[in-house]
Amino acid sequence: MKIIVCIKQVPDTKGGVQFNPDGTLNRAAMLTIMNPDDKAGLEAALRLKDEYGAEVTVLTMGLPKAEDVLREAMAMGADKGILVTDRVLGGADTWATSTTIAGAIRNLEYDLIITGRQAIDGDTAQVGPQIAEHLGLPVISYAQDIKIDGDSVIVKRQYDDGYHMLKAKMPCLITALSELNDPRYMTPGGIFDAVKAEITTWGRANLVDVDDANLGLKGSPTKIARASDKVRKGSGEKVNLDAEESVKYIVDKLKDKHVI
Repeated sequence: MKIIVCIKQVPDTKGGVQFNPDGTLNRAAMLTIMNPDDKAGLEAALRLKDEYGAEVTVLTMGLPKAEDVLREAMAMGADKGILVTDRVLGGADTWATSTTIAGAIRNLEYDLIITGRQAIDGDTAQVGPQIAEHLGLPVISYAQDIKIDGDSVIVKRQYDDGYHMLKAKMPCLITALSELNDPRYMTPGGIFDAVKAEITTWGRANLVDVDDANLGLKGSPTKIARASDKVRKGSGEKVNLDAEESVKYIVDKLKDKHVI
């Protein structure tokens, strides 16, 4: 079994975010981490590797420093790392990003593609399903559990206050929730091997069946009207009431908001 895991190096929002004049994130100036949903997807792939002997390839699109997140994934147990980086790919929205990643994946053999549900720097949950659409694959999103049954996958999918049990033949694409599992730590031996490992680097020339008009900032139909690193909150409402009046006041407010 061959599994591709799409991961993303995202800003560590605890350290604050910075924007370029065009409204895009200034990724080069921020501390970064592996996107949490993607890390859960990676752990799911590694567990399938442990059980079935799968080969796990991690793929990311980003700046050259995104190589770090690939080495982290390899230190956790992934077999190969591929970095897609090129100046013409910068500033991509979900459409241009998914087009790029699909163009890279067309170079590879795979039975299963796993992505995170969404990235914490965008929260769109669009890239995974869009990749599947570009590649003509079935997609199961919001995975809480993944099992293999012959040439198919069985996925427990989160749905409102319940769940679906879905089955799809491979190849297919699954998007993972961070609640899917608890990702493993890097091992000392894995870190040592990952530092020495060769990372495959691809650029625009390596993308298959993609049009320049759909790449990078120019190929992104999403336009940012305004960007801000902090959302200012109002001062709120202050009241001076005794205990009994306070309880009634709070209950009435909750009823007005249809919370209760």
